[in-house]
Amino acid sequence: MNEFEMKVAALPGWRQRTALRVLKLFGWRMLYRPLPGPRGIAVVYPHTTNWDFLIGLFGKWALNLPFRWLAKDSLFKSPLGGWFRYLGGEPVDRSAPQGMIRAQAERMNAAEWYWVGITPEATRGYRPHWKSGFYHLALEAKVPLCLVYIDYPNKTLGLVDHLYLTGDQEADMAAIRAVYEGHRGLHPENEAPIVLQERRSDERK
Repeated sequence: MNEFEMKVAALPGWRQRTALRVLKLFGWRMLYRPLPGPRGIAVVYPHTTNWDFLIGLFGKWALNLPFRWLAKDSLFKSPLGGWFRYLGGEPVDRSAPQGMIRAQAERMNAAEWYWVGITPEATRGYRPHWKSGFYHLALEAKVPLCLVYIDYPNKTLGLVDHLYLTGDQEADMAAIRAVYEGHRGLHPENEAPIVLQERRSDERK
């Protein structure tokens, strides 16, 4: 038995208990270690199916923590935009990347509590690398990472591994790879290798 496994009986609210019961009904268990601070980035990997969103949503409800998630701004202009905001979504204008990292870091540090979920693969299909926005945002905002895995073979949603980046990209990515080793998505052939696609140097301005 994992010391971080969440138990229905230990949760204080009916909504939390119900969310965890739903996960357990489908055979999932959830591991959680208290977050290392009031602000940070939850890096979610692997992301190979739309089911990841539902599993993550029930996990968020089980924790009763107001995790946010970022998505392209056009998504919030649809009829479902209000619903996405209710679920914690925040729009990002990807057509103007200059200044986006710094502006997001300022937004995070201005809030009393701000954890945001980011899928660095940025797609459910295969790509040969991770997008590096989460890495630069963590350095800019000086916040830790929670390395979240959605492991389908073991039906485990894990939020137990925390990491403070050093700025040594090679060492940091090696540490991230070590955490995710052995955790597989629903479609492992679509998992992106854990290497960064570098951004242009002016995108953090």
